[in-house]
Amino acid sequence: MNLGLSFDPLIPLPWLAAVGGVALLVVALVLVARARGAVFRALAIVLAVLALANPSLTSEEREPLSTVVVVVVDKSASQEFGDRAAMTEAARAELKQRLERFPNAEVRWVEAGSGSGEVDGTRLFTALSAALADVPPERVAGAIFLTDGRVHDIPATAAALGFRAPVHAIVSGHPGERDRRVALTSTPRFGIVGQTQTIGYRVEDEGAPAGARVGVTVRRDGEVVARPIVTAGQPAEVNVEITHAGPNIVEIEAAGLQDELTPVNNRAAVSIDGVRDKLRVLLVSGEPHVGERTWRNLLKSDANVDLVHFTILRPPEKQDGTPINELSLIAFPTRELFQQKIKDFDLIIFDRYAQQGVLPMIYFDNIVRYVREGGAVLVAAGADYVSDGSIFQTPLESILPAEPTGRMTEQPYHALLTAAGQRHPVTRALPGSESNPPHWSRFFRVIDTVGAKGTSVLNAPDDKPVLLLDRVGEGRVALLLSDHIWLWARGYEGGGPYIDLLRRLSHWLMKEPDLEEERLRMVARGGDVVIERQTMGDAVNPVTVTTPTGQTRTLTLAAAEPGLFRATFPADTLGLWRATDGTFSALVNVGPLNPREFAEVTSTTDVLKPIVTATNGGVWRMADLTGGVPRVVAVRSGERYAGTDWMGLAMREVSVVRGLGLFPLFAGLSGLLILMAGIAAAWAREGR
Repeated sequence: MNLGLSFDPLIPLPWLAAVGGVALLVVALVLVARARGAVFRALAIVLAVLALANPSLTSEEREPLSTVVVVVVDKSASQEFGDRAAMTEAARAELKQRLERFPNAEVRWVEAGSGSGEVDGTRLFTALSAALADVPPERVAGAIFLTDGRVHDIPATAAALGFRAPVHAIVSGHPGERDRRVALTSTPRFGIVGQTQTIGYRVEDEGAPAGARVGVTVRRDGEVVARPIVTAGQPAEVNVEITHAGPNIVEIEAAGLQDELTPVNNRAAVSIDGVRDKLRVLLVSGEPHVGERTWRNLLKSDANVDLVHFTILRPPEKQDGTPINELSLIAFPTRELFQQKIKDFDLIIFDRYAQQGVLPMIYFDNIVRYVREGGAVLVAAGADYVSDGSIFQTPLESILPAEPTGRMTEQPYHALLTAAGQRHPVTRALPGSESNPPHWSRFFRVIDTVGAKGTSVLNAPDDKPVLLLDRVGEGRVALLLSDHIWLWARGYEGGGPYIDLLRRLSHWLMKEPDLEEERLRMVARGGDVVIERQTMGDAVNPVTVTTPTGQTRTLTLAAAEPGLFRATFPADTLGLWRATDGTFSALVNVGPLNPREFAEVTSTTDVLKPIVTATNGGVWRMADLTGGVPRVVAVRSGERYAGTDWMGLAMREVSVVRGLGLFPLFAGLSGLLILMAGIAAAWAREGR
């Protein structure tokens, strides 16, 4: 309990000062005059002024508060290298015992850097600030870090900490550690598909002689593309071809260094987004029909498509007296298109085209060769496919997936997804297919065929194929056996998903990776990694996942929808993840491609030394101390908080008021008695 004196004047303070001044003058005159009872008169006057000041006795009930010590334990990925984790846990246990000897100290243990995080690097000071968010600065006795020394959020000044207390660091690991890493110096973000990009890098050795010759392996999407030999410490470059649209993940991996700390950072990765310059599509239409513009409008609406469109209005042998200069706006450049520049096209579409003698048979041979060597052809058939000039009666017969019977079935029907169509990426989950009958308009014609090859994804009644997909050599062919898809585009009976279907179909023909029937894919979604396996089969193999630190785990994928199996797991480590099912491989990056956590992994005392020195703290290596930690000493005054084998904590004398007692001295009977006593004493002395 603490006693004190407080004042609550009964009159304004200026008036009280004036009264006090007058009283002081009167007391002085009385004392100078040496009148009888002068001392008692002065005492009475002083008591009267004190009564106006209204003094009170106060008593405080105070409760002492503990001082707070925060111990931040580094649980980042770099702490898993070597014996650091074991050293840290041993030091943690010893430090806990030593801190328990201070009953007035509140110890807060914080683990930091253990999650995947959305930010890069080890952030121990962020965790320290969060732990002290509810603590006044005067209660902080100090902070202790158990870490490997690689911290990436160190404040620039000690004032930024928000408290005046020592910061200590106890570092795991050993001096003289060896490690090799790949540092990227030039990383392009985009590249044109079919062209090359240059990546700059450097192999750096720490704790090893410089100038060593190092073997490097360069992979693109898991496939080895180069094996250069470089000199450690010297800049190097590698040219990599961009093979497809979307992310092209390029890995540069250096051979291991003897006795190095970890091989994790021997590899660096670059994600280069492949951009197609333009998708060149050649559309050849036969006699004009109501659905012709469906294809043209769809292709012209895509800014990435460079469309070349020709319509054959009439055969060249037709003679009706029309002047030559009115027959067409431009001559059909058959030789240029189908011989000289045919390989420049990504896709050739024949829309209700019948052989009219415009294209010589040798050009159809060129088209067949173009497909077998990796090109793509789509035939949208109608009555032309069963006519005498059917495109099937050309060399294209060898690549087309179905032979016309010469008949057509003309009756209303709903085109239905086949069992294969429900799994195929072109038609899987096609909007409207979830209901029966499907929520799209009917067709009224289908071309009868025999000997269907490839995969039928849409059928008419009696299992007559409507859409056939096939692979021929390195290329692909699609055959649409109804010319009524324009009804979907016109909104007849509610229309149908013609944009989804035709766009997926076109991109499958042009080998878009996302539309491959058999594919393993990994994507990062929030804090999770999702693995998806597309397949036309009924089951898939388990997937082996390799973490950025080299650990492996096996996952079983569950069926998510027809043709798609999926598994999800938390992305608890930043970096490049790999997955394989023995046949296919996939890569995904979580966070930055080359995390700061793995850039420099050797333990060090130099990084934390500036902030430790600024707070008069200390930094030690666990390997140099008995028990892994220095002695803990309470320091109540002074500016030194560390020695060779001891660390100090700024112990505080902090308390909080829990109760307050107040006794006015001149209130009520007590005040009256005091004043009367002073006056009576002065009267008695004068009356003698």
